[in-house]
Amino acid sequence: MNIEEQVEYLMQGTQYGDETLKRNMAAELRERLTEAQKAGRPLRIYLGVDPRTSDLHLGHTVPMRKLRQFQELGHEIIFLIGNYTSLIGDPSDKDKLRPQLTPEDVAHNAQTYASQAYKVLDPSKTQIQYNATWLSKLTFAELIHLASNFTIQQFLTRENFRKRFDAGDPVYLHETFYALMQGYDAYALRADVQVGGTDQMFNIMTAARKIMIAMGEKPNIAIINDILPGTDGEIKMSKSLGNHIPIFSTPEDMYGKVMSVPDKAMPQYFRLVTRWTPPEIADLEKGLADGSVHPRDVKMKLAREIVSIYHSPEDAAHAEGEFIRVFQKGDVPEDMPEYTLQPGQKVLDVLVSGGMVASNSDARRMLQQNAVKLDGNLLTEPFQEFPGPGVLQVGKRKFVRVVNA
Repeated sequence: MNIEEQVEYLMQGTQYGDETLKRNMAAELRERLTEAQKAGRPLRIYLGVDPRTSDLHLGHTVPMRKLRQFQELGHEIIFLIGNYTSLIGDPSDKDKLRPQLTPEDVAHNAQTYASQAYKVLDPSKTQIQYNATWLSKLTFAELIHLASNFTIQQFLTRENFRKRFDAGDPVYLHETFYALMQGYDAYALRADVQVGGTDQMFNIMTAARKIMIAMGEKPNIAIINDILPGTDGEIKMSKSLGNHIPIFSTPEDMYGKVMSVPDKAMPQYFRLVTRWTPPEIADLEKGLADGSVHPRDVKMKLAREIVSIYHSPEDAAHAEGEFIRVFQKGDVPEDMPEYTLQPGQKVLDVLVSGGMVASNSDARRMLQQNAVKLDGNLLTEPFQEFPGPGVLQVGKRKFVRVVNA
């Protein structure tokens, strides 16, 4: 790719909330790429992640996909584990205080985080670093110097802090340290580019750039990714909301969940979680707009692409065959988990114990919606004794084979 094509590719799926700011970042990226090309050096690109969970979903991979794009273009990639910032917890997208993790929690999560990241990144070309390396050595005097670059008013303009402040809820002083620490990460790494989501705008655009300038370095360029909606197509993908697609789910489950995404959300998925280039995406969108391709066929192509990334093309083809057989032809899956029925169990008991629903209330809701079947026959009574062995189905995608003890 020439410089212009690289800029278009790397700015794909970015969101700054302001077109002028986006153009400015694109211009800075163009200038830095040109300088690097003339100097014969790669850019230093980093993504900082706080290992607050050990299981990732597709939404977590959006900034990793951007790192992979830089990686493909020959740039130096740093995957930074925030084993020190995790001890505070990023307040950026929260309207309440995050619980502080213990060092043991952080260490456990960090072990699995990097291995999952390698589902997207090339491990042979990825540096793993930990920010405790430098943050743990900062003196109190150095922290005062960093803090002197900011005002309390700047922090109170952040929506999440402002809401808590106006509501009389506490905003703890240590929460303001997070942006300083992240800004210092960018300086310590001498980063050309920092990648993050829209919830990181203040930390990257304000804190990191300001600190780098104050420390005598060129400010890092902010590549701010849009947020991936969940399977509902509306709200940010989240495990707690149940609209997530785990990257370690089975090929069949992953394929089915992608197929459940509303058509209107497909363009965001194209840009944020696939390997497709801007021209490829433009062709798909043109086909959708002029009706030359069916949305279902495009979504199946999208599902194949995503499953291929996290499993294999062969797994994607098998998952597609299963999807067609089960959901388009009305069959049941060939392979499904088994549940051993215990004497006297009620329908509610089997739904919860068999992992088909998250809770008793969820079970009742599915029963009321006529979404529970045993061998094709509706089950509606939660306290009815479970009829016996057979294929239990909840919703469109959950199946379990119930067998006698």
